[in-house]
Amino acid sequence: MALNIIRKLMLSSFLCFTAAAASAETFVFTAIPDEDETKLVERFRGVADYLSEQLDVDVRYIPVKSYAAAVSAFRNNQVQLAWFGGLSGVQARRLVPGSEAIAQGVEDEAFETYFIANSNTGIAPADELSDLKDELQGKTFTFGSKGSTSGRLMPEFYVRDTFGSKPEDFFSRVGFSGNHTRTLRLVEAGTYEVGALNFQVWEKELSDGNIDTVAVQVIWKTPAYPDYQWTIRGDVNERFGEGFKQRVTEALLNLDNPELLESFPRSGFIPASNDDYEPIRKTAEEIGILD
Repeated sequence: MALNIIRKLMLSSFLCFTAAAASAETFVFTAIPDEDETKLVERFRGVADYLSEQLDVDVRYIPVKSYAAAVSAFRNNQVQLAWFGGLSGVQARRLVPGSEAIAQGVEDEAFETYFIANSNTGIAPADELSDLKDELQGKTFTFGSKGSTSGRLMPEFYVRDTFGSKPEDFFSRVGFSGNHTRTLRLVEAGTYEVGALNFQVWEKELSDGNIDTVAVQVIWKTPAYPDYQWTIRGDVNERFGEGFKQRVTEALLNLDNPELLESFPRSGFIPASNDDYEPIRKTAEEIGILD
């Protein structure tokens, strides 16, 4: 009798401990490093605080050093949620079956890349990229990160499609700056004559007074395409409880803190799905970025 009571007490204690451990588990997310790290840490720590409050679990943001590192962290379950670009999201979802794009910025339905040029090139803005062939050919050119949708995938697609050449054959020198802010600074300084970057970064830096508009200007804007999104692993319900994925989705869609939204910058978040990014997948396969 006494032995049975002891066993029941031990079982009860074990179950309580297990429940406490599960409730104490941390939900971790990351983001592609598309801007200066200081800005990203400030932005996503705010998002972590917001999600923690909404989900009633401990939420932590971890920074990564590259787009590839963000994808790897997601694949290895070091993070369960990530703010990806169009291409990195496609890559991550291919590696983790069942993962889903759940939300995108209002502006991400119709994203753009800006081609910018140092003013010393004398290149004037044009409505069509084909009109700039003579001015661009032989110039030095920098993309952003190799894994960036707006900083590499889409600009490379349009260079190939418009000029019938690989970037390294069309330009005299091609580089990869690592992020959009760095692309802007390199072209502004004349280190590269031309570059391609996320239009949101340009507009935000411009509104903040951080661009020398005498030294650099936008010369062409791409047609719109889908880009950034929040992608979540398909196994989060098993780990954090039934309905957790839906709760995360609703928390992101309901995020209305003006300061947080401005830091992205986005005016809000709307529903997204994997199908929205099929054009990105097809483009990446077409130019050989995805196998």
